[in-house]
Amino acid sequence: MFFLLSFCLCGLLMRGEAQDRATLWRGNDRGGRCHYTFTVPSPVESSCPQIGGPEVEGLKARLNLLEVLVSQLSGGDSRLPGVQQGSGARAQSELQEALNRAVGERNLLQSEKERLERELNGLQLRMEEMRRETERLRNKPCPQQTPMVPPSPTLQDRVSKRPGSGLNPMSHLMTRPSRQGDSSNLRDSAWQYGAPGFQELKAAVTEVPAPGGNEDNTGCGELLSVGEPVTHRKADNIAGKYGIWMQDPEAVSPYGPSMLWRIDAIGAEVRQMFGYEDLEQLSKGFPSKVLLLPELLESTGATLYRGSLYYQRRNSRTLIRYDLASESVAARRELPHAGFHGQFPYSWGGYTDIDLSVDENGLWAVYSTNKAKGAIVISQLDPESLGVKKSWETNIRKNSVANSFIICGKLYTVASYTSRETTINYMYDTETSQGKNLAIPFKNKYGYNSMIDYSLAQRKLFGWDNFHIVSYDVRLGRQQAN
Repeated sequence: MFFLLSFCLCGLLMRGEAQDRATLWRGNDRGGRCHYTFTVPSPVESSCPQIGGPEVEGLKARLNLLEVLVSQLSGGDSRLPGVQQGSGARAQSELQEALNRAVGERNLLQSEKERLERELNGLQLRMEEMRRETERLRNKPCPQQTPMVPPSPTLQDRVSKRPGSGLNPMSHLMTRPSRQGDSSNLRDSAWQYGAPGFQELKAAVTEVPAPGGNEDNTGCGELLSVGEPVTHRKADNIAGKYGIWMQDPEAVSPYGPSMLWRIDAIGAEVRQMFGYEDLEQLSKGFPSKVLLLPELLESTGATLYRGSLYYQRRNSRTLIRYDLASESVAARRELPHAGFHGQFPYSWGGYTDIDLSVDENGLWAVYSTNKAKGAIVISQLDPESLGVKKSWETNIRKNSVANSFIICGKLYTVASYTSRETTINYMYDTETSQGKNLAIPFKNKYGYNSMIDYSLAQRKLFGWDNFHIVSYDVRLGRQQAN
């Protein structure tokens, strides 16, 4: 019926005045049903008051479809056929989880980046320090190696192979201590040594003007002056940066009065002692005897007296008297209350807590105690038993001076171990128990004097200055009458 009515209306209109303007439109509605639509222009209205039509409706339908798709993809709504409401929530949850994982990985990568940057900065700092150290070592002159000179015939005769003995020509130089139970292996001068473990401290000492003195250079009075250092030999390796050299003022057979002894004081086990027939052989580096001490030695405070070596046992306050002839320990005793192993050293460190020496009055020990609060204590020792005979406490701190020595019962201290031009700045007289300031010029020619001792045998000062064995002439005044 509807189709017929529309067709009749179409025929009537086409026969009217506006039949050339009528149009027919056919199309499916939203439900898929076919519609035929006739349009006729209005004879009165030039435009319609509202917009509509199938095109607009189709456009709206397509817009609605797009809105549904967008809503489903964003997880907000699902109006498409067959799409469940929970799928959007699951998609959103998966997206959030993936986002959280990405954020976590980004944070981990950022932390790793920061750690690597810190390590890189540390490595750059270490490289810069190594570069500076390399430059410092490159600019530092290397120790000169003394060429080996063939030994003189006399020395060759001394060390030549004994007939029929079958021993190595140099075997008699290396001797063991005669202590029972000692099974240590002997080593030559190139023994393995570990980290030196030496302290190196610094202290500032005020130098004071020198008072006037007696200009007489005879007798056993006060020290007036010290001569220029004379160099006798330079050590061959690092073990000889610090050391001791000495001569027995009352030598005992089998060693003569001209015999000199040397100990290199750097090494994990300092126990080798090299003997030389005289100063010439020492200068050439040709030892005629090598002893292996039964106990490890500490620092540079050893001395020789009446055929025995007196030294401090490593890391203890124990003193040892080692008999050179029998090559055995003749006595041992603790020095009461003495600081050791870095408690009260000289200003250069080196575990120089106990310093032994010999002068015209006998055997001495220079050290400090907790009771003395670091001030120098002087004790005269019995050379046989090592017992303390008498002690004096001074008012100068031990770690404020670089070294000390005793001449004629008077203690003298050196202000600096590194200054090329320094002074002997203090003297303490054990006879009067009085001390006073001095300013006697003294030279550290090589810039690191680790040992200064008085040699009664030569009436000189012996020193060990930065690998170099040196000696100094001394000038004494006349002993004052009581």
